[in-house]
Amino acid sequence: MHETTLILIEVGALLLGMSLLGRLALRIGISPIPFYLLVGLLFGEGGLVPLDASEDFFTVGAEIGVILLLALLGLEYTAQELLTNLKQSRTAGLLDSLFNALPGALLALVLGWGPVAAVTLAGITWVSSSGVVAKMLRDLGRLSNRETPIVLAILVLEDLAMAFYLPILAALVVGVSLLQGAVTVAIAVAVVAGILFVALRFGSVISRLFTPEHPEPLLLGVLGLTMLVAGLAAEVNVSAAVGAFLVGIALSGRVAHQASQVLTPLRDLFAAVFFVFFGLSTDAGELLTMIVPAALLAAATMATKVATGYLAAKRGGIGVPGRWRAGLALTPRGEFSIVIAGLAVSAGVEPRLAPLATAYVLITVVVGPFLARIPDTVWFKQAVRRRRLVGSA
Repeated sequence: MHETTLILIEVGALLLGMSLLGRLALRIGISPIPFYLLVGLLFGEGGLVPLDASEDFFTVGAEIGVILLLALLGLEYTAQELLTNLKQSRTAGLLDSLFNALPGALLALVLGWGPVAAVTLAGITWVSSSGVVAKMLRDLGRLSNRETPIVLAILVLEDLAMAFYLPILAALVVGVSLLQGAVTVAIAVAVVAGILFVALRFGSVISRLFTPEHPEPLLLGVLGLTMLVAGLAAEVNVSAAVGAFLVGIALSGRVAHQASQVLTPLRDLFAAVFFVFFGLSTDAGELLTMIVPAALLAAATMATKVATGYLAAKRGGIGVPGRWRAGLALTPRGEFSIVIAGLAVSAGVEPRLAPLATAYVLITVVVGPFLARIPDTVWFKQAVRRRRLVGSA
């Protein structure tokens, strides 16, 4: 069979199966991400039927998926809103990094994986999934809630922190010198600061490059600019995803709104490809050996995420139900956790990081949406009401 024909058959069959699993996930009320990861595991290394012909398609598609996930998140903000939220949430960001990075680092050291793996696992447990959390907030009708800006500010702080964390990690995993690492980080900081400056001062000018009335040129233009900036950012060792996020920030008004509309289907397609790709590159046989440490790590870091959101919302003057909603919404990990693990594993840091990260993300993405619904239950509302009565007595 011709190779192109085989690629079409493999990709078509996989996308069809993912569609059916996505419908199942929506019916039972969870994110489809764990199903996509499982599909990748079934047809990847150690799986049932390896999909060798379509490997290049999924490699490129996965990169585009991460870029689109962050670009669409950036379109939700203006540059001024971003800076305002960042200033108000600095303390929350510090708590977030301390509470959630330390458990991962400690586990890596306990397992004897060494300091580089500790830095890697710290990043995996630190960052919530912007895509999953944003989708949950939309699905639960909480975008207009008072605590939602605080949740989004924490997500943005984490995503921006990745602009500095990922170059440091990249320098560590390839074993460069301290001076080379410092130069890499300095370049990353300069690039991020430069893009933010352009977004603040010239965002309206950039938006005028595109016309919101015509979907096709808008789609091609915004997608082209996003991929161009993401590629240039990656070339100077800034995360391509962060470059894409900052492009989204730079666009505003009707252009941002319409761009979000036309790019959303593409994001959904390639984001699904991204999660399948990570499953394809993970040995399913090794996943079972990491279930117990992944479950323990997930339990610990979901608790620390709840504490992060609760305290941040409390500082923001949010009531008790909103504090719990903020904390529980932050529990899922996803795209960045897998990106971080993939970077380290490809550099040969610790092969068991891939199955651990996969199991960890699976657990948090499955459990997280159910936890987020707890504040809406009758028994939880009654418990909060009783606590208020006891406190006022």
